[in-house]
Amino acid sequence: MNAPADTASSLSRIDGLAGARRHYRYFDYVMAGFVAILLLSNLIGASKLASWQGVTFGAGILFFPVSYVIGDVLTEVYGYANARRCVWAGFIALIFMAFMSFIVVAMPPADGWNGQAAYEMVFGSTWRIVLASLIGFWAGEFVNSFVLARMKLLTAGRHLWLRTIGSTVFGQAVDSAFFYPIAFLGIWTHEQVLTVMVTNWGMKVLWEAVLTPVTYAVVGWLKAREGVEVFDENLDFSPSPRRDRPDRSAGRRIEPAPVNG
Repeated sequence: MNAPADTASSLSRIDGLAGARRHYRYFDYVMAGFVAILLLSNLIGASKLASWQGVTFGAGILFFPVSYVIGDVLTEVYGYANARRCVWAGFIALIFMAFMSFIVVAMPPADGWNGQAAYEMVFGSTWRIVLASLIGFWAGEFVNSFVLARMKLLTAGRHLWLRTIGSTVFGQAVDSAFFYPIAFLGIWTHEQVLTVMVTNWGMKVLWEAVLTPVTYAVVGWLKAREGVEVFDENLDFSPSPRRDRPDRSAGRRIEPAPVNG
């Protein structure tokens, strides 16, 4: 599965540095959607265990992988540097959400208000859960974006399905490898931690595969309207948001040229 030839041929090919400094029509909206889904999936879905067909899982798993899909769209359409900005925006938003939850839960309830216990159950995550979420998200999203950007160079922009699923395999593996041991090791048995870690990783990758047609549609629509195809050469892949300058070790710059799907 590749991008339609008529759409791809009309795009101007630019390198990662030019992509980082370019103004886009829809980037702000995609970033807002990324941060919103990230926060809501952690806030609403993280505390509920659900069961379907005898399988028990965290309800947030139904929606959290959507943030990875949007992360793929960000990297594919806008390049690694802009995806990096979104990861940092989401990371800071998660820190504020955790801080706000801690303060609000800790405030003494008013006389006559009997919802404190339920409030603590929903919003009173332990410091281990918060720390695990922050580290897992940060590391997993950067790995996801890095792998997708590098695979785009290796495949010359072809086989989007392979790049999105492949990057999710690695990104979600890193996310899960950090989150579950930090959050639950010593509370659950080693076998339980490993089982849930592998099961949830598999479900998230499966979600990515299922949503591939949606990813293709969104990527195609955005690229057609932004008018460019970003290839992340000549770019520093450091997580630092201040590194949007030429990578002297990356080789030549990319000259504008038509792109094949």
